[in-house]
Amino acid sequence: MNRSINVLLIFLLIPTMLITIIVGFDLPLTFLKTSGSEMPYREEIFLGFGLVIFMINLRRSIRRWVGISMVSKVKKFKWNQPVSTTRRKRVFTYLILEIAVMTFVAVALYVVSPQAWMPAIGFLFGALDNCVFALVGVSKNSYRVGLSSKALVIADREVIVLYFNGLRKVSQQQQSIYFDYIKGLQMDFPTDCIQEEHRSEFYKILEAQMDPERVFFSHKMV
Repeated sequence: MNRSINVLLIFLLIPTMLITIIVGFDLPLTFLKTSGSEMPYREEIFLGFGLVIFMINLRRSIRRWVGISMVSKVKKFKWNQPVSTTRRKRVFTYLILEIAVMTFVAVALYVVSPQAWMPAIGFLFGALDNCVFALVGVSKNSYRVGLSSKALVIADREVIVLYFNGLRKVSQQQQSIYFDYIKGLQMDFPTDCIQEEHRSEFYKILEAQMDPERVFFSHKMV
Protein backbone atom coordinates (compact mmCIF):
# COMPACT_ATOMS: atom_id res chain seq x y z
CA MET A 1 0.00 0.00 0.00
CA ASN A 2 2.58 2.53 1.15
CA ARG A 3 4.88 1.99 -1.83
CA SER A 4 2.07 2.41 -4.36
CA ILE A 5 0.94 5.64 -2.66
CA ASN A 6 4.47 7.06 -2.73
CA VAL A 7 4.74 6.19 -6.43
CA LEU A 8 1.42 7.95 -7.06
CA LEU A 9 2.59 11.04 -5.13
CA ILE A 10 5.80 11.17 -7.19
CA PHE A 11 3.72 10.81 -10.36
CA LEU A 12 1.62 13.82 -9.30
CA LEU A 13 4.64 15.81 -8.15
CA ILE A 14 6.27 15.83 -11.61
CA PRO A 15 3.56 17.86 -13.43
CA THR A 16 2.93 19.93 -10.29
CA MET A 17 6.57 20.94 -10.03
CA LEU A 18 6.76 21.59 -13.78
CA ILE A 19 3.79 23.97 -13.68
CA THR A 20 5.14 25.60 -10.51
CA ILE A 21 8.47 26.32 -12.21
CA ILE A 22 6.74 27.71 -15.32
CA VAL A 23 4.53 30.00 -13.25
CA GLY A 24 7.15 30.90 -10.65
CA PHE A 25 9.83 31.87 -13.15
CA ASP A 26 7.33 33.28 -15.67
CA LEU A 27 8.64 31.08 -18.48
CA PRO A 28 7.25 31.63 -21.97
CA LEU A 29 4.53 29.34 -23.30
CA THR A 30 4.81 29.92 -27.01
CA PHE A 31 2.18 27.35 -27.97
CA LEU A 32 -0.34 29.28 -25.84
CA LYS A 33 1.10 32.66 -26.82
CA THR A 34 1.48 33.64 -23.19
CA SER A 35 3.83 33.24 -20.22
CA GLY A 36 3.74 31.39 -16.92
CA SER A 37 2.44 34.28 -14.86
CA GLU A 38 -0.45 34.72 -17.32
CA MET A 39 -1.17 31.02 -17.89
CA PRO A 40 -4.94 30.48 -17.98
CA TYR A 41 -6.56 28.37 -15.23
CA ARG A 42 -3.29 28.16 -13.28
CA GLU A 43 -5.06 28.64 -9.96
CA GLU A 44 -7.58 25.92 -10.80
CA ILE A 45 -4.77 23.57 -11.86
CA PHE A 46 -2.87 24.13 -8.62
CA LEU A 47 -6.05 23.65 -6.61
CA GLY A 48 -6.86 20.43 -8.44
CA PHE A 49 -3.41 18.90 -7.95
CA GLY A 50 -3.34 20.07 -4.34
CA LEU A 51 -6.70 18.53 -3.48
CA VAL A 52 -5.74 15.20 -5.05
CA ILE A 53 -2.41 15.15 -3.16
CA PHE A 54 -4.16 16.09 0.09
CA MET A 55 -6.83 13.40 -0.35
CA ILE A 56 -4.23 10.72 -1.07
CA ASN A 57 -2.32 11.59 2.10
CA LEU A 58 -5.57 11.82 4.08
CA ARG A 59 -6.68 8.38 2.90
CA ARG A 60 -3.33 6.87 3.88
CA SER A 61 -3.51 8.64 7.25
CA ILE A 62 -7.00 7.30 8.01
CA ARG A 63 -6.01 3.75 7.03
CA ARG A 64 -2.91 3.86 9.24
CA TRP A 65 -4.67 5.23 12.32
CA VAL A 66 -7.57 2.82 11.93
CA GLY A 67 -5.05 -0.03 11.62
CA ILE A 68 -3.14 0.72 14.83
CA SER A 69 -6.41 1.41 16.62
CA MET A 70 -7.65 -2.02 15.56
CA VAL A 71 -4.58 -3.97 16.73
CA SER A 72 -4.42 -2.00 19.99
CA LYS A 73 -7.52 -3.90 21.15
CA VAL A 74 -5.42 -6.84 22.32
CA LYS A 75 -8.27 -8.81 23.93
CA LYS A 76 -10.05 -9.16 20.58
CA PHE A 77 -7.18 -11.23 19.16
CA LYS A 78 -6.04 -14.77 19.87
CA TRP A 79 -2.44 -13.58 19.51
CA ASN A 80 -1.20 -10.00 19.61
CA GLN A 81 2.36 -8.72 19.94
CA PRO A 82 4.36 -5.57 19.07
CA VAL A 83 6.37 -5.79 15.86
CA SER A 84 10.02 -6.73 16.21
CA THR A 85 12.63 -4.14 17.22
CA THR A 86 14.28 -4.42 13.80
CA ARG A 87 10.99 -3.77 12.04
CA ARG A 88 10.13 -0.83 14.34
CA LYS A 89 13.50 0.84 13.71
CA ARG A 90 13.14 0.41 9.95
CA VAL A 91 9.60 1.82 9.99
CA PHE A 92 10.77 4.83 12.02
CA THR A 93 13.67 5.43 9.59
CA TYR A 94 11.39 5.32 6.55
CA LEU A 95 8.91 7.67 8.20
CA ILE A 96 11.68 10.18 8.96
CA LEU A 97 12.81 10.03 5.32
CA GLU A 98 9.26 10.63 4.12
CA ILE A 99 8.90 13.56 6.52
CA ALA A 100 12.12 15.14 5.22
CA VAL A 101 11.20 14.67 1.55
CA MET A 102 7.61 15.92 1.91
CA THR A 103 8.68 18.94 3.93
CA PHE A 104 11.35 19.84 1.37
CA VAL A 105 8.85 19.46 -1.49
CA ALA A 106 6.24 21.59 0.28
CA VAL A 107 8.73 24.39 0.99
CA ALA A 108 10.21 24.22 -2.52
CA LEU A 109 6.80 24.48 -4.19
CA TYR A 110 5.78 27.51 -2.14
CA VAL A 111 9.15 29.26 -2.51
CA VAL A 112 9.18 28.84 -6.29
CA SER A 113 5.59 30.02 -6.60
CA PRO A 114 3.30 31.06 -3.72
CA GLN A 115 0.39 30.25 -6.05
CA ALA A 116 1.24 26.58 -5.47
CA TRP A 117 0.10 26.86 -1.85
CA MET A 118 -2.47 24.09 -2.15
CA PRO A 119 -0.05 21.38 -3.37
CA ALA A 120 2.38 22.59 -0.69
CA ILE A 121 -0.31 22.11 1.97
CA GLY A 122 -1.04 18.63 0.61
CA PHE A 123 2.58 17.54 1.05
CA LEU A 124 2.99 19.39 4.35
CA PHE A 125 -0.05 17.57 5.73
CA GLY A 126 1.58 14.26 4.80
CA ALA A 127 4.80 15.28 6.56
CA LEU A 128 3.01 16.37 9.75
CA ASP A 129 0.89 13.23 9.83
CA ASN A 130 4.00 11.05 9.41
CA CYS A 131 5.66 12.94 12.25
CA VAL A 132 2.77 12.37 14.67
CA PHE A 133 2.39 8.76 13.53
CA ALA A 134 6.10 8.07 14.10
CA LEU A 135 6.12 9.63 17.58
CA VAL A 136 2.93 7.89 18.72
CA GLY A 137 3.93 4.56 17.22
CA VAL A 138 7.33 4.45 18.89
CA SER A 139 6.45 6.03 22.24
CA LYS A 140 3.31 3.93 22.81
CA ASN A 141 4.54 0.75 21.09
CA SER A 142 1.52 0.93 18.78
CA TYR A 143 2.97 -0.98 15.84
CA ARG A 144 1.62 -4.50 16.34
CA VAL A 145 0.65 -7.79 14.72
CA GLY A 146 -2.73 -9.26 15.63
CA LEU A 147 -4.07 -12.72 14.82
CA SER A 148 -7.79 -13.50 15.15
CA SER A 149 -9.92 -16.41 13.98
CA LYS A 150 -10.81 -14.50 10.81
CA ALA A 151 -7.73 -12.52 9.78
CA LEU A 152 -4.11 -11.58 10.33
CA VAL A 153 -3.52 -7.85 10.79
CA ILE A 154 -0.16 -6.08 10.61
CA ALA A 155 -0.27 -2.36 11.44
CA ASP A 156 2.80 -0.13 11.32
CA ARG A 157 3.91 2.09 8.43
CA GLU A 158 1.74 -0.13 6.26
CA VAL A 159 -1.52 -1.84 7.14
CA ILE A 160 -1.86 -5.41 5.89
CA VAL A 161 -5.03 -7.40 6.48
CA LEU A 162 -4.97 -11.04 5.40
CA TYR A 163 -8.37 -12.71 5.69
CA PHE A 164 -8.70 -16.49 6.02
CA ASN A 165 -11.89 -16.70 3.98
CA GLY A 166 -11.11 -18.32 0.62
CA LEU A 167 -7.61 -19.29 1.74
CA ARG A 168 -6.13 -22.44 0.20
CA LYS A 169 -2.43 -22.50 1.11
CA VAL A 170 -0.02 -20.95 3.63
CA SER A 171 3.70 -21.28 2.94
CA GLN A 172 6.98 -19.53 3.60
CA GLN A 173 9.70 -18.49 1.18
CA GLN A 174 12.79 -16.70 2.47
CA GLN A 175 11.58 -13.76 4.62
CA SER A 176 7.90 -13.80 3.66
CA ILE A 177 4.84 -15.91 4.41
CA TYR A 178 2.53 -16.33 1.42
CA PHE A 179 -1.22 -16.71 1.54
CA ASP A 180 -2.68 -18.29 -1.60
CA TYR A 181 -6.40 -17.83 -2.21
CA ILE A 182 -8.92 -19.11 -4.70
CA LYS A 183 -8.85 -17.62 -8.22
CA GLY A 184 -5.04 -17.32 -8.08
CA LEU A 185 -4.83 -14.42 -5.61
CA GLN A 186 -1.63 -14.39 -3.56
CA MET A 187 -0.74 -12.07 -0.67
CA ASP A 188 2.20 -12.01 1.69
CA PHE A 189 3.66 -10.40 4.77
CA PRO A 190 7.27 -10.19 6.04
CA THR A 191 8.23 -12.57 8.83
CA ASP A 192 10.55 -9.96 10.37
CA CYS A 193 7.38 -8.23 11.66
CA ILE A 194 7.30 -10.89 14.35
CA GLN A 195 9.83 -11.04 17.15
CA GLU A 196 11.99 -14.12 16.72
CA GLU A 197 11.23 -15.49 20.18
CA HIS A 198 7.48 -15.40 19.41
CA ARG A 199 7.52 -16.92 15.93
CA SER A 200 7.03 -20.54 16.97
CA GLU A 201 4.00 -19.60 19.07
CA PHE A 202 2.64 -17.44 16.25
CA TYR A 203 2.92 -20.25 13.67
CA LYS A 204 1.13 -22.72 15.94
CA ILE A 205 -1.75 -20.35 16.64
CA LEU A 206 -1.95 -19.43 12.96
CA GLU A 207 -2.18 -23.11 11.98
CA ALA A 208 -4.90 -23.64 14.59
CA GLN A 209 -7.10 -21.14 12.71
CA MET A 210 -6.87 -23.14 9.48
CA ASP A 211 -9.28 -25.85 8.36
CA PRO A 212 -6.90 -28.73 7.45
CA GLU A 213 -9.42 -30.07 4.91
CA ARG A 214 -9.43 -26.78 2.97
CA VAL A 215 -6.08 -25.13 3.67
CA PHE A 216 -2.62 -26.59 3.14
CA PHE A 217 -0.35 -25.33 5.90
CA SER A 218 3.38 -25.80 5.31
CA HIS A 219 4.98 -27.30 8.41
CA LYS A 220 8.37 -25.98 7.36
CA MET A 221 7.39 -22.78 9.19
CA VAL A 222 6.71 -24.46 12.53
